[in-house]
Parts: sequence; C-alpha cells; structure tokens
Amino acid sequence: MRAAPPSPLAARTTPLSRFLGIALDALRTGAEERGGPLPAGGPAAVTARVRDTLGAVLPETGWGPEEALRTLVHLVAAGAADPAHPLCAAHLHTPPLAVAAAADLAATALNPSMDSWDQAPAASALEAEVTAALAAEVFPSAARPDALVTTGGTEANQLALLLARERHGPALTTLTGAHTHHSVRRAAWLLGLPEPVTLPTPHGVLDPEAVARALAGLDGPVLLAATAGTTDEGLIDPLPELADVCAAHGAELHVDAAYGGPLLLSGTHRHLLDGLDRARTVSLDLHKLGWQPAAAGLLAVRDPADLAALAHTAAYLNAGDDTEAGLPDLLGRSLRTTRRPDILKAAVTLRALGRTGLGALTDLCMERAQDLADLVEKAPGLELRARPALTTVLFRPTGAEDARVAAIRRTLLTEGRAVLGRARADGRLWLKATLLNPHTTPDDLAQLISLVELAEGGTDR
Repeated sequence: MRAAPPSPLAARTTPLSRFLGIALDALRTGAEERGGPLPAGGPAAVTARVRDTLGAVLPETGWGPEEALRTLVHLVAAGAADPAHPLCAAHLHTPPLAVAAAADLAATALNPSMDSWDQAPAASALEAEVTAALAAEVFPSAARPDALVTTGGTEANQLALLLARERHGPALTTLTGAHTHHSVRRAAWLLGLPEPVTLPTPHGVLDPEAVARALAGLDGPVLLAATAGTTDEGLIDPLPELADVCAAHGAELHVDAAYGGPLLLSGTHRHLLDGLDRARTVSLDLHKLGWQPAAAGLLAVRDPADLAALAHTAAYLNAGDDTEAGLPDLLGRSLRTTRRPDILKAAVTLRALGRTGLGALTDLCMERAQDLADLVEKAPGLELRARPALTTVLFRPTGAEDARVAAIRRTLLTEGRAVLGRARADGRLWLKATLLNPHTTPDDLAQLISLVELAEGGTDR
C-alpha cells in the first residue's frame, strides 16, 4: 500500500548526498539483477519490464523522490547494456571513469549554462583554458589553435563543414570515402551543400592516388573529409599523403579523429596520427578513448579566425557594451544556446591522470585488441579480418553465411551473454568487438570467444 503523499518540497529539501546514496545502491542492485552485460529476453521482454515497473508515467499522486529514484534507477541499471562489463564490446561506447562521473554530477548540481559569462563565470574560464590546451595537442606548431566543445563527433563534423561553407560558399564540394562516418553526409544535407563525392575504399582507407584523380576532376573549392579511426574497422587514413595531395590541389583537409584522436596522449601510439596537424579542422571525442560520460566532443581548429563565422549577438546574453567592458562573449563558442559545462569532467580527468595515465589506458585497450586477434587466429573455427589498427577486431566463423553471423550476434544479445557489433567488410558480414574497457582481461576475451563458438554451434544452419 502506498504511503501518504509526500510534500512537493521534499525533493528540493532532501540533501543531495542522501539521493546519491540511493542512486548508487540502485545501480548496484540493478547490475546484480542483470547479472551480465545486458538484460536477457530481447526488446519485448525489456519493454514489458519497463511498463510493468513504471505503471502510470504521470501518476495523480507522486510516490516520493526516494522511491522514484530507487525504482527507476534500479530498472534502468537492470536493463542496461553496461559498457563497464567486459563482454559488452559492440560500440564506441566506454565505461566512464568514476572521477569523471563524479565531476559530471557536480556540473549537474551547479547547473551553469555556457551561453553567457554571468551564468558560468569559472566554468567559461575553465573551458577556454582546457580547449586551448587540447587544441595545442592537435596543432602543436600553430600560433593560437582553439577548440569548441561539442556533443560528439557528429556535431564536430557538422561544425567543420559549416566553417568550410562560410569560408568558400555554398558551392563547396565535400570529398569523402565510403568508410566516412554518416554524419558528414548528413551535415552536407543539413547545410544545403552539394551531395558529397564518395570514393570507394576497398581496403578500408582512402587511396591518395584516387583522391588526387578525384580532385583533378573537381571544380571549385573542395573539403576532403579523412578519418583517423573508422567506425567499422578502426582504420586510419594515410594522413601525411592525403595532406600532400590536398596541398598540391588546393583542397582543405578535415580529419574526423573522434575515435583515434586520443592516441595523441600515448607515447607508444602517437605516431599513428602523423599528419593530423596538417588538417584545418579535427573532430575529437573524449567519450570514446577518453572514458568520459557522454557527451564530450571537440572540434579543434588550426586558425581561430575561422570561428568568427559563428559570431552571433543576442542583447540579453552578449550585449555590445558588456563585451566591450570585458565580459567574455560565449555565443560564438557553439551553435547551441543552453549547454552544460561538459569541460569540467574532462578537466578533472586530465588533472587526475595526466598524459601518462590517459596514455596508459589507451595502450591497455590497444593491447587487448591484439590479444583478441591472437585468440581468433588460434581458434580453428574462426576467421580474423585483419590485425587491428586501433581497438576494433572483426572476426567471423570460418565459411559462415552472413545470415548465420547475424544470428549468432542476436542470439548472444537475446540471451544477455555478450554485446558484439556488426560490420560489413570485403562484401561479408563480420562480428565486431570494440575494446574500450581498460579492465578487460585476457580471460574475459577467451570467454567471449567461447560464447561465440557456443552460439555458432547452436545456431540453425
């Protein structure tokens, strides 16, 4: 039986620390109930559990903040695909660092809005310092590089195309590869740009000679969108050669490094990004190999003058006399108005772990990918697509039809045993493991292989 209706003020007067304890306990009990990387039963079973638990979405009388928080956090945790579980390895989705999650909670509690200085004095100053420092990692030889905070690689790519359009006009042609992230094509559509010219990438990366031939046949301004860490295979385009081709043909270079960009902090693997600093703009994403809670994206620019195109005035946010008096103008730092201080969690992480700490986490994930590739090569019934370039491993049962590969993945999902992605390469469907959890062990990887072999043996042929 429901208790007496709580006071509407209870949620406001109860200390945050008490709610935090309830939420953490519900996260724990939800994960215990789940017992694996994702809930068993598939979409219908998950939806039924949500509806049964939720009942009325907007009840006439509330249940009270403690019950609501405990019940629904437990529900979502029990029904989560948990990136902290070592067998949840499908997507570019990382387990956030605890210190970053705590910083994100602080940002939520303070609730500053990054659209005017008087709403976020310290946060805006922190953002300016941290973005400048991260941009300098991308463009170490540039005089004053800068970066904008975005919701991720999609928004960063859209901004890159917008800035290029403002430099060159609506006749700008975007040249991409078949492997390029879908957000580039979508951005061209949103911005009214011509349909991108897409080159085939039979080997997974752009061919500089093919790019040169394409540029020779194009009139007007061209932006080449290259990739440092493709979504399907984690491959890196030959950036130095592409930069040379762009320079020879007067084209501009944008690099989507949402996946691979954080390798800049790895002393061991930084060389894989040689040539990145020759781009005009670079997309980064710290909620991938940066272990931040989403969202944590950046667009780094070599020349801060390019950002002038984003200037916008609203008298209630950046009045001219306020700006002249020294109040920072934040409206030109994003296409969004209200936005969270997402830089806080990144700043805390950078301070806590430093370059060597973050680089070590990246190196661990790179090592685990090589370990998984070794296991696949040793398994008599499995085929490896190629040795991993970053942390993505494609593999499949030897000789399997695509339908069988897809069925294996869905079987593991439905049973709640493992979360693997899917990717198409060389005309075939592959299982995809994206290893972004530094706590994953070789034993976890061996278990993943065993689960695939077991599912393959039990899948209808």
